[in-house]
Amino acid sequence: MAAYERRVDLFSASDRLVRVHVYAALIALFLAAIFGVLQAVARAPGLYSFLPFSYYQVLTAHGTLMALIFTTFFIIGFMVFGVNRTLARPLGYRALAWIGYFLMLLGTLMAVFMILWGHATVLYTFYAPLQAHPAFYIGLTLLVAGSWLVGWAVIHTYQQWRRNHKNERIPLVTHGILATLILWFVSSVGAAASLIFQLIPWSMGIIPRIDPLLTRTLFWYFGHALVYFWLIPALVIWVGFGPRIAGGKLFSDPLARLSFLLLLVLSTPVGLHHQFEDAGIHVGWKYLQTINTFAVSMPSIITGFTLTASLEIAARARGGKGLFRWVGSLPWGDAKFAPLALSMIMFAFGGFSGLVNGGFNLNALVHNTVWVVGHFHLQVGTAVALTFMGTTYWLLPAITHKPLWGPRVAVAQAYLWFGGMLLMSGLMHFVGLSGSPRRTADVTYGGNPEVAGWALPMDVAAIGGILLFISILFFVSVVVMTLLSERGEIEDIPLASALSGPDQAPRLFDNWAFWTGVTIVLILISYAVPLAQIALSGAPGSPGFVTW
Repeated sequence: MAAYERRVDLFSASDRLVRVHVYAALIALFLAAIFGVLQAVARAPGLYSFLPFSYYQVLTAHGTLMALIFTTFFIIGFMVFGVNRTLARPLGYRALAWIGYFLMLLGTLMAVFMILWGHATVLYTFYAPLQAHPAFYIGLTLLVAGSWLVGWAVIHTYQQWRRNHKNERIPLVTHGILATLILWFVSSVGAAASLIFQLIPWSMGIIPRIDPLLTRTLFWYFGHALVYFWLIPALVIWVGFGPRIAGGKLFSDPLARLSFLLLLVLSTPVGLHHQFEDAGIHVGWKYLQTINTFAVSMPSIITGFTLTASLEIAARARGGKGLFRWVGSLPWGDAKFAPLALSMIMFAFGGFSGLVNGGFNLNALVHNTVWVVGHFHLQVGTAVALTFMGTTYWLLPAITHKPLWGPRVAVAQAYLWFGGMLLMSGLMHFVGLSGSPRRTADVTYGGNPEVAGWALPMDVAAIGGILLFISILFFVSVVVMTLLSERGEIEDIPLASALSGPDQAPRLFDNWAFWTGVTIVLILISYAVPLAQIALSGAPGSPGFVTW
């Protein structure tokens, strides 16, 4: 009984902070899903119906809530949980972390209110010269600043642990969390600089003009690294918990650590591949970041190998036989396993389409087409979102001490999401190859006969979007009913052990000063000159425009 009470005391204070982050994330996910299904219907010529908001308002709300707010709240909450559990110590600087949470919440409310009020219809990328209300930009700044405060509390917790465990290897989950945090601190500086020194004073009339190319470049300095801010926590969940959920062990702890470090180092100096069609940036710098983009696929391949080996070990331990028949022995009917495994499959598909986006010549074919939207939904929409939903099925019981309600409903939810996304995203890729643009309100294009072939695929893609919304309703029902159920005993978290443990990894893998330094050097090589050239180009800049 005394051991039980000590365990509760150790985790309870941190779990309160985890809960409020997770609740905020899930509310944002539900709202994003509402706007998402409206978006899917609006993109289908045969299913188009009146929207309660303008098309671009819906698009801005969906992207901001899903890509910026849901992911940030869930990831920050998971970081607090992961460090608290794997280091077995309470979160340090808890007051600072709570201040950070409330700043994030305030910023979210400000940004979302401005979108719904119709004063921030600038999409989640908030490109200039489209201009939002200052409160929208201030809200996004508070969201980032609040996450920094919580992140610093997490790092402080690690530093306290390290003082008392000088010769111990960092637990794998904490290792991945630290890589994510360093990436977030380094990359979000770009968004903060754009918001604080350009967009906020510009929207307030303090400065009359800003250079859209500079703000766009700073956004993508942050924006593509943001993808890995989403993905590294998903990878942490896959390698840190997935093998145990499947009934086996992680194949190699050192390979998992190597993946985290390579993603940290390579994920920021690649943003120019989003700007291949932008004039004003020399082609040489775009080519350099093309090389970096293909290099960043390597840690994903390493992770894919590690995960496949781990799942095969688990399946054969469950009696799986044959060259490939062992796949059928995995627990596909388990609510904790199915979402993770299906997310991994979608991640592989998204990786293939991402290589097309990163290719200098191929990118010209799919640039600003619906192909890009399909790719995005494979990655953040499934590899990340479905992983986080599946994680909720064991994380929520762990932080509320309430058993999961409706495991079969949870399994159905995962397969509905997978099927709906295959339908929607697959057809988006197909139509994108035919040249269908993205971010266009009139998908009939004035009745142009050349685009008539897009109508049926986009109608069917909208059906996929409706399936995704039904999946979200299943997910919400599981979450709500779990929260309404009676408390029970604390469940153990499914933390995986490894066949090849951390002691077999080079100690250099734990040297964060070294890896942070390498990251900064690569960023300077890739961005210092092009950013300086843009800033010193003498471009006249642009006033703000409101076109809605």
